[in-house]
Amino acid sequence: MDFINHLAVGLDNALTLANIGYCFLGVLIGTAVGVLPGLGPVATLALLLPMTYALDPTAAVIMLAGIYYGSQYGGSTTAILMNIPGEAASVVTCLDGHRLAKEGRAGTALAMAALASFFAGTIATFLIALASPALSELALMFGAPEYFCLMVLGLVGAVVLSNGDLLKAIAMVIVGLLLGLVGTDVNTGEMRFTLDTLTLQDGIDFVVISMGIYGVTEVLINLQALVASQGSRGCLPIGDLWPKAKDIAQTAPAMARGTVLGSLLGLLPGGGALLSSFASYTLEKKIKPAAGEAPVGTGNLRAVAGPEAANNAGAQTSFIPMLTLGIPSNAVMALMMGALIIHNITPGPQVIDTNPSLFWGLIVSMWIGNFFLVLLNLPMVGLWVQILRIPYRILYPFILAVCVIGVYSVNGNIYDIVLMAIFAVLGYAFYQLRCEPAPLMLGFVLGPMMEENLRRAMLLSRGDPAVFVSSPICVGLLSLALALLISALLPAVRSVREQAFIED
Repeated sequence: MDFINHLAVGLDNALTLANIGYCFLGVLIGTAVGVLPGLGPVATLALLLPMTYALDPTAAVIMLAGIYYGSQYGGSTTAILMNIPGEAASVVTCLDGHRLAKEGRAGTALAMAALASFFAGTIATFLIALASPALSELALMFGAPEYFCLMVLGLVGAVVLSNGDLLKAIAMVIVGLLLGLVGTDVNTGEMRFTLDTLTLQDGIDFVVISMGIYGVTEVLINLQALVASQGSRGCLPIGDLWPKAKDIAQTAPAMARGTVLGSLLGLLPGGGALLSSFASYTLEKKIKPAAGEAPVGTGNLRAVAGPEAANNAGAQTSFIPMLTLGIPSNAVMALMMGALIIHNITPGPQVIDTNPSLFWGLIVSMWIGNFFLVLLNLPMVGLWVQILRIPYRILYPFILAVCVIGVYSVNGNIYDIVLMAIFAVLGYAFYQLRCEPAPLMLGFVLGPMMEENLRRAMLLSRGDPAVFVSSPICVGLLSLALALLISALLPAVRSVREQAFIED
């Protein structure tokens, strides 16, 4: 009965004219972001974060969430029609989706991608509604030592599941933790790492670092690719959009497998859409093709529907640990967490009780948003093809202007723009060194909270470090973190990990 009452609260908030409008705006922007190659949801959320200051917190979160899961839909359009992944999680969709397009079945592939995403999004949203209250009840058992151990597990998971070299991922986490320490120590009033400047006495603003490392760096990377490119690729014709009954019957098991896999992987630290889509594709490759079915990798609809279901389910269930435990599982969730903190809402077990309209309004808005996305991605697919023709030389000055205006609007401080430029250069250097910035952002967000819980635990235990192994929860979390780290260092696991994100 409580579940029905909670959904009634969500419906009451999500179905207001303003929130429906922001939900539609979010999924519309998200679809466009997914369609446009090289932009991505992280950079877009970083760009739009300052613009949410004037919004109601519920409207802001609904819009930003719509951008994230909406981008998972849009990314399949360019992957199928142009063999260019509009979003990182759509890389594997290129492999079979574009082959289907070459066979004249682009419309069928696009329709199955949209229907798989809708199915997975609907189921994953239902799981969020069911699992989040139970996890919040569990989180109420956590004290300062348990939260510290949970954050250690989150950072270790982000390192192990990140794309790229393990040592580089560890280094990026440490850099993020150090950046989170910049500013005034709240306990002693001492200045830390401020370089004797007043600009850094309040620390580095989350908007500044996120827009620098993701927003401006993305522009630099795309300009580099534009200079290096030898011409544009053509867009294949769409054809008939409506799949046949046999296509739906063929892909239904893959949708179900992708949904389950994505829903589980979205809960893991470092998980989300990207890891889910690659895992689903790997699973579909291991399943023997039916009679008359093309092998995976040569134009198989299962290899489109499964990963598309998985990336959407993973994108949506990654909200669960962020909302209920206050632990962001990936860079997008770190930005979402930053948006909530900007509006004086602390993600964690209390959010369901203290902000029920926001929590349940967000869940109901996901159902509404997934319905909007089917309408946007099937009847309007021709519009997204036209957007692909906008030259990047027209887009990038607009993106840079939004970055500068957005950063300046936060504090009205010109030095924030300088800081953003510095982080943009750092972000570009990280890209050239193949260092993924997501662990850095997670370290930056979790660092201050880790320090706070570490100090609180040590004060309560009067300096006894045994407090971190004094409860079964602490021991379990630290053991899991240690097991993850050791497993990642094993030669066999390292080999599998290094190949996990390589398309073949």
